[in-house]
Amino acid sequence: MDAMAELPSVSGTPKERRINILLINPNSTEYMTLDCLKTIAPSLPPDVTVHGFTAPHPAPTAIESQTDAVLSTAACIRAIQPIANHYDAFLVACFRDHPLISSLKEEFSQPVLGIMEAAMYAARMLGDKMGIICTSDRSVMAHSRTVSTYGFSDYFAGCESTKLGVLELDSKPKEEVKANLTGKLRRLVEDKGADCVLLGCAGMTEFRDNCKEASLKGTVILDGVTIGVQFLAGLVREDLVTAKSGAYRSSVTDRLKRNQSWL
Repeated sequence: MDAMAELPSVSGTPKERRINILLINPNSTEYMTLDCLKTIAPSLPPDVTVHGFTAPHPAPTAIESQTDAVLSTAACIRAIQPIANHYDAFLVACFRDHPLISSLKEEFSQPVLGIMEAAMYAARMLGDKMGIICTSDRSVMAHSRTVSTYGFSDYFAGCESTKLGVLELDSKPKEEVKANLTGKLRRLVEDKGADCVLLGCAGMTEFRDNCKEASLKGTVILDGVTIGVQFLAGLVREDLVTAKSGAYRSSVTDRLKRNQSWL
């Protein structure tokens, strides 16, 4: 007898509503946006469409400092405001505690998620110790601070820096980048005890399958871009929105009181 047949169950019904998610690349390098879309396509549910947004000029070509992040936030928020109502959720495809995340939550009611927080949440669900492969040494310090801010320090195995700039992930020979990433992966798993490894840059998305192939059996490789889309789709299906009674109450009203606008 089929064991599953003995259990009470319920099945979902097809939904007529489509979910539209805006994937926001907050730097101005368009190929990174296209790489993200290519990576997530195979796992997209049939009722979900992800639209790629690349930050307009004068946003930086890469986000490698807090200054870059602030400049990109200003460029993105102005460009997104006129089109925001077309989307059900926003994914900020930058692996850091990017200020655009909070800005979007203040300005709009749709759910907002960054790829770093998406990957960290998944790591806590799936494993005991998470490690991060990141780009520069400065990223090591920034990511360690963010892990602490989110309350995950007890589950953190550490970071391993590739010592590559964000754009070098594409400009360097692919085999060289693959070898670099897999070497850092092994250090996190074998030397630091990580059972979940986070790819710490949206530019690493295209190397996700290579890292999976190189990982030890039982190790989970997490890409916050693909995970973030799935998390946001779930929030939208549950009709959940950003809470507006606390820190993320609308800043539009405050600006109107001062007769100011950033548009």
